[in-house]
Amino acid sequence: MSFHAVRFPLDISLGARGGPERATDIVTLASGREERNSRWLHSRRRYNAGYGVKSRADMAAVLAFFEERRGRFHSFLWRDGLDYSSNGTDAPTALDQGIGTGDGVRVSFDLTKRYGANFDPYLRPITRPVAASVLVAVAGSSLAAADFSVDALSGVVALDVAPALGAAVTAGFLFDVPVRFDIDRLDVELTSFDAAEVPSIPLIEVRE
Repeated sequence: MSFHAVRFPLDISLGARGGPERATDIVTLASGREERNSRWLHSRRRYNAGYGVKSRADMAAVLAFFEERRGRFHSFLWRDGLDYSSNGTDAPTALDQGIGTGDGVRVSFDLTKRYGANFDPYLRPITRPVAASVLVAVAGSSLAAADFSVDALSGVVALDVAPALGAAVTAGFLFDVPVRFDIDRLDVELTSFDAAEVPSIPLIEVRE
């Protein structure tokens, strides 16, 4: 198995459904009180691309993509139409997300996206950024593209010069989700000459 750095057809993914999933164990005690345990540190996203298939051409595109990925075997990129930007828009800024604090030595920082307020925020690792979209700032001053590099297969940003002690390192970016098909069989129905219906095309995020 391997990762294919190719994105699922965007026009189809925009009509899909899905979102984050978590795994929580809940035990109800004799008193009626509950004990809850979260088994996963990070959420895992699931999608159903079947809702985005509107025509026979869409289905042909999905079929070709599915066969090239060998069903569940190879993972690939998915664009979540609701959540693909560091600030929720198509125009990220270098101040969107805090990714670390300088110590005068460290030059590598992992891209993350923060969800929630200060009470108990969730920091999501971003492992598949769109490299050309990444912007970085140190202590509020934007860096030139030549002053840092981005690993599009891990989400690690490497600066040419280590930020000074206490300097805030921030970033803005667009990103995709690494996923795989969660089926090895496509069940297609041709409803008319130019229409096809696929009841379900489940996709699941691949943790890295």
